[in-house]
Amino acid sequence: QVQLVESGGGLVQPGGSLRLSCAASGRDFSINVMGWYRQPPGKHRELVAAIASGGFTNYADSVKGRFTISRDNAKNTVYLQMNSLKPEDTAVYYCKVVASWVDYWGKGTLVTVSS
Repeated sequence: QVQLVESGGGLVQPGGSLRLSCAASGRDFSINVMGWYRQPPGKHRELVAAIASGGFTNYADSVKGRFTISRDNAKNTVYLQMNSLKPEDTAVYYCKVVASWVDYWGKGTLVTVSS
């Protein structure tokens, strides 16, 4: 199977920044789409940002202008640069990768923004 390794979560103050990364590994696969979802406490999981193979990106309205998604195809890695963080950004962030047309999910990394 494809394994996803996430890193970069943690505790930050409002207005601070974090950079999440997610690296995909395995054998005989190709990456189609990479993205990030998040699930705040007591709420549903929602799309944060996604990036396709052609470089097309999509962002949730709540993060536009603050978050930037990018990918390194050589490293099979997707990044999420998060700036101007707000308390409402607190959530478990999940990496999602579509590899060889199969969905894979990371285990999640907690981002906490103090009030």
